Amino acid sequence: MRRTRLVAGNWKMHGSRASNDGLLDALIQGLNAGGAECAVCPPFPYLQQVAERLRGTALAWGVQNLSEHAQGAYTGEVSAAMARDFGCRYAIVGHSERRQLYGEGDAQVAAKFAAAQGAGLTPILCVGETLQEREAGRSEAVVARQLDEVLKRTAFEDAVLAYEPVWAIGTGRTATPEQAQQVHAFLRKRVSSGTRILYGGSVKAQNAAAIFAMPDVDGGLIGGASLVAEEFAAIVRAGERIRQ
Repeated sequence: MRRTRLVAGNWKMHGSRASNDGLLDALIQGLNAGGAECAVCPPFPYLQQVAERLRGTALAWGVQNLSEHAQGAYTGEVSAAMARDFGCRYAIVGHSERRQLYGEGDAQVAAKFAAAQGAGLTPILCVGETLQEREAGRSEAVVARQLDEVLKRTAFEDAVLAYEPVWAIGTGRTATPEQAQQVHAFLRKRVSSGTRILYGGSVKAQNAAAIFAMPDVDGGLIGGASLVAEEFAAIVRAGERIRQ
């Protein structure tokens, strides 16, 4: 089944109004309207700025996290409906930094996934193993556990899966294309053939084409490289050049 590639930029806790304007202007000018789909996920305070700048362009936008609750006395939280109110298409859930730094477990991630779906957002569910888990031969068991918690709660429809080995995020280490394909192929068996599965973990312009050439890799969830317009645009173009 033909799957449209998606390259999504996770800005994490970076940016300012001035630097965002420059980055967005460069992305709009440097990206083609066809080929791979492209999205950016800025910090919450900049959603309005991003929405105003990208509305009417080929670029989509989303949030890096959201609450599993629809509304209520949850100080500091942002609901899926609020994100949708700003025109967001995507919502990242279960990123390893949320799991590790803020103690989000599989059940909470599954609840956030369901909340995003319920508000009409497309969840990007992140799964991935630590270096210790990989060296113990538990990569498949870990990602299966993380995915199955979501599948117990809701159907994996109108959603994106992202394999992000924790040992390759922000470390400069990258899974080889073959390592990425092995886990992607395993995950493919657990979801529909039309589900897009992204790879994330130190993806750069120089390695993107080789990773995206793998048959079960449908694009990337990009961290640091998404903050450099030329680098991010080159990654998107690498996805466009690969036959689906």
